[in-house]
Amino acid sequence: MSDCSTYYLTTPIYYVNDVPHIGHAYTTIIADSIARYARLKGIDTFFLTGTDEHGQKIEEAARKRGKSPKEYADEISAKFKKLWDEFEISYDKFIRTTDPGHIKGVQKAFLTMYENGDIYKDYYEGHYCVGCESFVAPSQLVNDELCPDCGRPTRIIKEESYFFRLSKYQDKILNWLKTKKPILPEAKANEIIRFVEDGLKDLSITRTSFEWGIKLPKEINDPKHVVYVWLDALFNYLTALGYGSGDESLMKKYWPAKLHIVGKDILKFHAVYWPAFLMSIGYSLPKVIAAHGWWTRDGEKMSKSKGNVINPKEVADAYGIENFRYFMLREVPFGADGDFSEKALIDRINNDLGNDLGNLLNRIIGMAYKYFDGKITSQNVEKYFSGELNEARNILKDLEKTYLWKMQIHKFLEELWKVLSIGNKAIDTYKPWDLMKTGENEKAGALLGLIANLLALVAVNLHAFMPKTTQKIASTLGFEINEKSFKEIMDGKLIGDFIIEKIPPLFPKIEKPLMKKSEIKQKPQNLVTIDEFFKTELRIGKVVQAEEVKKSKKLLRLEVDLGEGKPRQIIAGIKEYYTPEELIDTYVCVVSNLKPVKLMGMISEGMLLGAKDENGFSLIRPEKPKKVGTQIK
Repeated sequence: MSDCSTYYLTTPIYYVNDVPHIGHAYTTIIADSIARYARLKGIDTFFLTGTDEHGQKIEEAARKRGKSPKEYADEISAKFKKLWDEFEISYDKFIRTTDPGHIKGVQKAFLTMYENGDIYKDYYEGHYCVGCESFVAPSQLVNDELCPDCGRPTRIIKEESYFFRLSKYQDKILNWLKTKKPILPEAKANEIIRFVEDGLKDLSITRTSFEWGIKLPKEINDPKHVVYVWLDALFNYLTALGYGSGDESLMKKYWPAKLHIVGKDILKFHAVYWPAFLMSIGYSLPKVIAAHGWWTRDGEKMSKSKGNVINPKEVADAYGIENFRYFMLREVPFGADGDFSEKALIDRINNDLGNDLGNLLNRIIGMAYKYFDGKITSQNVEKYFSGELNEARNILKDLEKTYLWKMQIHKFLEELWKVLSIGNKAIDTYKPWDLMKTGENEKAGALLGLIANLLALVAVNLHAFMPKTTQKIASTLGFEINEKSFKEIMDGKLIGDFIIEKIPPLFPKIEKPLMKKSEIKQKPQNLVTIDEFFKTELRIGKVVQAEEVKKSKKLLRLEVDLGEGKPRQIIAGIKEYYTPEELIDTYVCVVSNLKPVKLMGMISEGMLLGAKDENGFSLIRPEKPKKVGTQIK
């Protein structure tokens, strides 16, 4: 990818249901680093990010806060943009799906697919996850009800819908996945291939159950429908370049995208739905879709209830944005899940940045002023230290091709650090203080010149990841990092003679954690008052009828007598642990004032109490038979 003349890369557009967290920062920092490296190589680069603002989840979130959906979206989108600006993210465009140009482009795409015969109207009934804004096939449900991605209960929705003929493109998508191999890392590609091989069903792409979305094109004349949020969102990658605007000069210049960076949870949408949409409107497919993992904190999944969600701004304020950038990129192999801990962050800063990089610069500053009045020359470096110099150049020779463009950024940085090891080893091996004592001043000066050039090689390659820090290093070494100096240094040119600048240590040692402890809630969670507890009605019931639910591996249909004259129907996920015969005429504890829900098309009017551990599941029962309907206190 390093030989291309243009480079278009994107982050996903972030959903405005909540404020930015560490996962958003990770994706954006990766994209920013790739964009900066491409520009440093002289590649005409366009970097896109933004926010996704339509859908039922946003409509409901806004209503809870007493705002209109647009007011709520404006507020959260502004927080994303503000954070990226504070982090000096070098995006070329920040797109919002509420932008008029985007809306116009989505309507154009919808109409094009409709006119091409890829969209038709029908009815849809199925499980819908509001949190993920997607339908879930019955075979993918957890406990016949829960979304497999977020774990939330799904809703049974039946509504008129327009469908996209996704099944029509199954073979083409499969061929693209197998021949072009666009997905990184490879393990994720295999998952997507298996998903497509299992068979693609046509995709519901409109909604009538809410209004906060893009209306269908006026030519279709069906105003009650809005466009499915994922179809809406994915087309931002085209509308950002002017698709649908009448001016597609940027489209011609930058499309197809060289790189879409996404989280692993939305890979399916980008690697299956998106290429099908593009095929339908006749556009080329993206070159690479790279899916990264999730972040935990100190080994635990982050959640608001635990109080352990990481605010990236707080980390950057405490440790510096560039130290934070380095840690995020170096700590975790791309595609794997990562764990954030302050200890690990501090170790990276003190060891990698402080001991290896910062200390090497400090060593030559000290020796340059002790022995040569601060003057450093490259004049005799090749004469005395060609072996070390060539070793470093060989490490860097194919570094970007082997690792960077393949999204193995942690390996890129790991290999780059070997150049610093050459420098530190050279000082310890040749001992410039001994060279000065024995009158080998020329060789001692050449050794400092070697170290300066090794640091220059590291600085230009590290610049995309730590731009301000490396510019300080370059300034100390008498040059500025830009496209010209990058090419010259990578082509083997040594830096000119200069007087090294005395600067404070770049990475002062961190002795203790710097983030505020109040960030993590110390008090016990989920405490309720006695009044809140008694809002839940627990009653004794007797199972009078039980049978298996057809086509379900986990559900039983029970009729439970609670002394109300008519038994209640309760759908319980206990088929793995009890047979219907075992339950009939037994007593159970029932949550009796739950709002009825529909499971597998049947109404469930309560929930049984039970407990599950490593030894299995057991229903909680009264020690002795009690009158049905007796309240549990």
